[in-house]
Amino acid sequence: MKPISLFKSATLFVVISLFFLSITNAQTKKLDSTYQLEDVIVTAQKRAELLHNIPLAISSLNAKQIEDFRINQIKEITSIIPNLYASDPGDGRDVTSIRGIATTSYDPATTVYIDGVNQFGLDTYIPALFDVERIEVLRGPQGTLYGRNAMAGVINIISKQPTNTTSGFASYTLGNHGQNRINLSLKTPFIKDKLFFGASILYDARDGFYTNQFNNQSYDKQHGFSGNYFLKYLVNQQWSVLLNVKHRNQRNNGAFPLTFDAANSIADPYVLNQNATTTMMDNTLNSSLSVHYSGHSFDFVSQTAYQNNYRYYTNPIDGDFSPYDAVSIVNNYGKQWNNIKVWTQEFKIASPTSSNNPLKWTAGAYLFSQNAPVKQATRFGADANSIMQVGDSLFSLINTTKTIKQGIAFYGQITYALSKQLNFTAGLRNDYEHLSQTVMGEYQHDPMTAPITTLADTSATLNFSAWSPKLALDYHFNAHTMGYVQYSKGFRTGGLSALGSDPSQPPLVGFLPEHSNNFELGIKNNLLHDRLSLNISVFYTKVNDAQVPTLVLPDAITVTKNVGKLNSKGFELELKAQASKSLYIQYSFGYTNASFESLQLSSQGSAVNLDGKKQIFSPDFTSILAVQYTHQITPGKTSVFVRGEWKYLGATYFDLANNIEQTPYHLINASAGLNIKNISIQGWIRNALNQKYISYAYDFGAVHLGDPSTFGCTLSYRF
Repeated sequence: MKPISLFKSATLFVVISLFFLSITNAQTKKLDSTYQLEDVIVTAQKRAELLHNIPLAISSLNAKQIEDFRINQIKEITSIIPNLYASDPGDGRDVTSIRGIATTSYDPATTVYIDGVNQFGLDTYIPALFDVERIEVLRGPQGTLYGRNAMAGVINIISKQPTNTTSGFASYTLGNHGQNRINLSLKTPFIKDKLFFGASILYDARDGFYTNQFNNQSYDKQHGFSGNYFLKYLVNQQWSVLLNVKHRNQRNNGAFPLTFDAANSIADPYVLNQNATTTMMDNTLNSSLSVHYSGHSFDFVSQTAYQNNYRYYTNPIDGDFSPYDAVSIVNNYGKQWNNIKVWTQEFKIASPTSSNNPLKWTAGAYLFSQNAPVKQATRFGADANSIMQVGDSLFSLINTTKTIKQGIAFYGQITYALSKQLNFTAGLRNDYEHLSQTVMGEYQHDPMTAPITTLADTSATLNFSAWSPKLALDYHFNAHTMGYVQYSKGFRTGGLSALGSDPSQPPLVGFLPEHSNNFELGIKNNLLHDRLSLNISVFYTKVNDAQVPTLVLPDAITVTKNVGKLNSKGFELELKAQASKSLYIQYSFGYTNASFESLQLSSQGSAVNLDGKKQIFSPDFTSILAVQYTHQITPGKTSVFVRGEWKYLGATYFDLANNIEQTPYHLINASAGLNIKNISIQGWIRNALNQKYISYAYDFGAVHLGDPSTFGCTLSYRF
């Protein structure tokens, strides 16, 4: 499939838009309007609004769609959302790309919010999804309302909340590869109209997909326990308080199932050979306290949040991904290390949601503090000298890094109705961040007990600030069609390099924030008596001072430099159709052409010109077609359904030199089920053709394959 130029994309956009605009007013009144798509309410702009009226490329998945797609992790929205790709190397930390804006550093390009709380970084967010009411994905920079690290966009996840009605469910999934998933939920009022409680818990486990030839055992077997708990108190008609606590406790017996040589990985899949085996202990806690006020003149929200992640390996983990005792990584030094803590506070005030005033406004302040004490040793084992020629063996290089980040931001956005059809939106945000970092290096030889200091405590500080404006116009041609044009700017924070064993990569070297300018044109249509929704957008994004992270081995630390300029352009299409009372069709398509206008890297003392190379983790095409047919045997009581999904992902590169490539591939998913009153039983299969493909790879050549064919059965009961 040949790339489509931006000009052709814009032309296609205009032609389709004019066509649907021309037929909107000619919709026949003879159509049966008893079945139609539901109105979609989102909070993407930090207020409840109809998705159709927001001048922004937003995708929304409701609870039923999340269940139908069997979305259990954030990365599984790949290609369901156009131009979105997410994957991880097996440790649960997703690299997410939207519209060709991606990074492999711990400061993400896509910000994840769960129940209003910024998940802040790859350390402290929870990727498991359960009991979710809605997923909203905002594509393109969202700097004005969301600030730092929202250059690619925002994933906004909203859990189901307790109400005056007692409700709950229980579900059990059994599948191949030892899959077991138990999900229980209960929501009930303790005191009607006053005090409410909600709890949802999840246990999920599976055997490993990979086999370790070193001990002929399953490598990446894992299980986890998660919980999401709510306590809501209505003080009166205007004031309410909500306490929310989430946790995820994951045990992974093979966090990095990686093999070298992409071709061999496909030819002999899910087989590796590593001598150092361990369990990754991953404990995450997220909690928040929200105070809401809803009045006649304004709405007010205060949200205080605390996040904590303690992640370590019980034994050294393999650092050379081979059967040799060459390199391993040690980080089990007690709870005072590798224990990340984050505090955030947001105050938001906005015009009342129900207001008919032509001026709608939102303003707020956001504060944060992160404390990240990291201690990690690179151990050179008995085979290190013979394989790596390091001049010695049986020694460790211990690197200690203490990082404190603090920041504050102020933002505001207004939307003014210039007429009944034309609206103008403007927003501005200023972020300020202070970073301080201390590093120390030590050497320890076996069986030496006391380490020798090689680099005494050394400190550095940096300050960053950024302005993030937004301008937009939207025009409602009629009640069914809205078009918009917008400009927005995003930024991703800067930082300092960590300490490693490579003397050519000195620590505490600063790198600047990167900034993007995004231009977007879109049209949204609700047609055929709200039985068909069609949204189309065209975008162009330019990134200056692009941060390019490089993984430095054997320490597995990341060194980031501002060495690139990136251009990304493309278009997106989303279609949802209730074709009949029984037939539902959903289709999304995304095209991204993201390449570096300039990219100069250094390697072994010489410059490497990578101008024109494609962005990593950014398929040029993403699409999904989902068709579901539901037959009502007894209206409102008994029904059966059958569903099929076809995913297509285009060429994807995983290194800046574009040497590691996954060629285009297809994935087929299917499911069928029976619903009898409150009981549902479903059979399902994912990756039905058992497609072998690279889902993640490091630039040094280690690759991780996407999941093999999985199938199973889910039984659920709701009340």
